[in-house]
Amino acid sequence: MSSEAVIDQRRLIEASSSSSSNVIQEPPRRTGNVVSGVAHIITGVIGAGVLSLAWCMAQLGWIAGPLSILVFAATTAYVSSLLSDCYRFPDPQGPTRNPSLMHAVKLYLGGKGEVWCGVMVVVYRFGTAVAYVITSALSARYFLCLL
Repeated sequence: MSSEAVIDQRRLIEASSSSSSNVIQEPPRRTGNVVSGVAHIITGVIGAGVLSLAWCMAQLGWIAGPLSILVFAATTAYVSSLLSDCYRFPDPQGPTRNPSLMHAVKLYLGGKGEVWCGVMVVVYRFGTAVAYVITSALSARYFLCLL
């Protein structure tokens, strides 16, 4: 048996024992690297929104189209820097991390802000799901009419 398996079994035994005060709570092991980070960013950027980019540019024209792309790129860069600052708070070099967006919101805005942000996230996800359902239904109807 490998040493990692023995250590994992010891952690299971310690976690299942009645005296949980002796159990050391370790943060999750972070196994990501630069390549996986870049892959996640590319996957997030190249999504369904990129498929409609050509149509949006045609609707906006040669001036407003590139200008809107620059505005949204600047907004994305700004929001990304804000999120990275919220990830390690209050000390950017310290060991303390906010494990999720809701923990960071609770830290900055308190309990009511956490509830409000949670409601807004659920509404946003619901709206996105409705938009995907409508788009997929229209696409399916279009392709079925071609048959």
